[in-house]
Amino acid sequence: MMDINQFQWIREPKNYSIKEGCMEITTEPHTDLWQRTYYHFRNDNAPVFQMETEEKFFSFLVKTDFSHSSYRFDQCGVVMYLDSENWMKASVEYENEEFQHLGSVVTNHGYSDWATTAIPADVKVMWYRFSRREDDYCIECSHDGGRFYQMRICHMWEGGGKIRFGIYACSPEDSSFTAIFTDMRITECAWKAHEGQQPD
Repeated sequence: MMDINQFQWIREPKNYSIKEGCMEITTEPHTDLWQRTYYHFRNDNAPVFQMETEEKFFSFLVKTDFSHSSYRFDQCGVVMYLDSENWMKASVEYENEEFQHLGSVVTNHGYSDWATTAIPADVKVMWYRFSRREDDYCIECSHDGGRFYQMRICHMWEGGGKIRFGIYACSPEDSSFTAIFTDMRITECAWKAHEGQQPD
């Protein structure tokens, strides 16, 4: 189990609780993380709870329970927030009663992308594994905490030194829900070195 005392808030929410092995965050309406691309707006007000490290090779795991999400774009998940223009996140975003978006956002130098796949709306629990290999990163997801599937690999231009990573929850529209985080832990890097073509 991780030492929660190593974590610090960026934009501490009004309502949250920390119990042994469990973190609950109740989101506030109109909170989000997004920069520029396509929508041309900038949102940088979601609460983020994270710790610092200079370790170059590790994995961070967390289980998220979003059973109470019920409004478009309600979300909670894993995050690496360096500053307002350099960060990445992965989550399930509620869409409607039929489906949700399992996806990730990578923001480099002030421009965000959004990569998603549709999953059934009755999925209410998701594990994430965030792995670092120097300034490259991998995010994986799992329905059971045992078998993980790759969501994306990316490079973070400002992610080569000391970083901060952890969890977040937000509700971009006029809604609120309580996100539950458990099973947080750090392990040796589960994202192994590439065995194929040799580096240039």
